[in-house]
Amino acid sequence: MRDPFRFAESMLIIPSALVPCLAFFNGSYERQQVAEALVRLSGDVRMGQVVDHLLDTLSEAGFLEDEVFAGLREERTRAFADATARAAAHAGSAYPVQAEALRQVMARYVEEPDHDAPPAGAAPDHGPLVGIAAPHVSPEGGWRSYQAAYRALAPASGERTFAILGTSHYGEPEAFGLTRKPFLTPLGETTVDHRLVDELAERGGAAVRVEDYCHSIEHSIEFQVVFLQHLFGSPVRIVPILCGPFARSTREGTLPEDDPGVERFLSALGEVAAREGRALTWVLGVDMAHMGRRYGDPFEARAEEGLMLEVAERDRARFERIAKGDARGFWELVREKGDELRWCGASPLYTFLKAVAPASAQVARYEQWNIDEKSVVSFAALAFHDRPAARV
Repeated sequence: MRDPFRFAESMLIIPSALVPCLAFFNGSYERQQVAEALVRLSGDVRMGQVVDHLLDTLSEAGFLEDEVFAGLREERTRAFADATARAAAHAGSAYPVQAEALRQVMARYVEEPDHDAPPAGAAPDHGPLVGIAAPHVSPEGGWRSYQAAYRALAPASGERTFAILGTSHYGEPEAFGLTRKPFLTPLGETTVDHRLVDELAERGGAAVRVEDYCHSIEHSIEFQVVFLQHLFGSPVRIVPILCGPFARSTREGTLPEDDPGVERFLSALGEVAAREGRALTWVLGVDMAHMGRRYGDPFEARAEEGLMLEVAERDRARFERIAKGDARGFWELVREKGDELRWCGASPLYTFLKAVAPASAQVARYEQWNIDEKSVVSFAALAFHDRPAARV
């Protein structure tokens, strides 16, 4: 057991015989009821004596909602609020912690020839680039799509501010997380456009979470920052925005902006996008479908095989709506059957389509990857363009 919020730092290994017992630690049962349930599950009357030990172990490690956990949560959230920078949370796990080693890995991800890339066709007459969507899956597994996305950025893009919309995997629904803290990675420290962050914090309304603790643990923006720093230097200027799930809309069959808080933030973000224009380049850190045992499905998933071929077709149907800038049509497909494809990039994509309203989008690459032997994540590289300038 791990705490994804990292309030509790430790990892607990629970014996398999005790795992069913954890379902009773939900605040609805007395200690004696848990002991009786454990005896029934195990068939061993001695197992009732284990409950006190299990309670103490869970509490001491911070895995029960009690005073210990409350103290850990308060300590961690205060530490993030007081920090002068957002520390690299995934250095040493998702990418190297040493700067030179990271540069070498990033050079391989960005520059290595992709022999599996789809053949290039005739260059279409697109308007100016507005932004890109890249994965937030581990770069080791998704480097080809990262490469396809970031190759769309011209060298001059580094002079702009990058507005990064990332999935908030653990954030509150119908909420947007902001931070003024620069992102610190092995490549150095970013610059944050405080003017725009402050404007969104002031005008975004009740849906905004300023200095959202989720920034301290989230990888969807951190991975984009590392790629941007590799391409344009460590001080690259960013506006980091975490997008929580639009759970109410999915549940009730409404549009996300039917929530007043979401509508106010989308309106504020849209006004910023319209005013700043090409001074901003948008970067979306998004993955698509999550299928298989890891995600609660009763079946095993294999990339580009069996059911995943159908998933690919459904993913592409959503891409068609995105390509047309059809936010409503995209969301209608997302909320079908409660979003059984589990597109964890749905809220940043919808936020971008509503606030920025790109004229078109192109899928530069689409992939499926077995994140483990029984589960698959799909992701893609997209490039968003504005309308071409009128010819005279």
